[in-house]
Amino acid sequence: MAESPPTLQAFFAAYATRMTSALADPPAIDIEATAAAFASCFVEASPNGVVCGKNDDQFRAVIPKGLEFYRSIGTRWMKIIGLAVTILDDHHAMAKVHWQAFFLRKDGSDELLDFDVIYLVQLLGDQPKIFGYITGDEQKALREKRLLPE
Repeated sequence: MAESPPTLQAFFAAYATRMTSALADPPAIDIEATAAAFASCFVEASPNGVVCGKNDDQFRAVIPKGLEFYRSIGTRWMKIIGLAVTILDDHHAMAKVHWQAFFLRKDGSDELLDFDVIYLVQLLGDQPKIFGYITGDEQKALREKRLLPE
């Protein structure tokens, strides 16, 4: 097989580290490394539909804006609680990542939110590339936890 689960464990650990660094105060956003984790094009699927993305300058411009949104609602860190990898063939894998996010509300109270994301990863070259991901209804989960502004 082209890659082993430890390679994917290191890939997602680095992804989580970049996310937490970007959520820190002050934020340290590595746009190029974040973009490098994705294939030249990718697909997002959620209960809101399917979105096709392109790994281009527009994608790079959106990365800090998305992270600013998470910081604005009090997200302080995200870590991987669980990682289940299924090798699909010599060049592709599916990784179900169980994330935990920590939020600090403006009133000083805190909240943990657990959620799963399924990533489709291509294993070519020297670094895995995300070419698709499947998420739950993030906005609904944030509303239920009262983390979105009213």
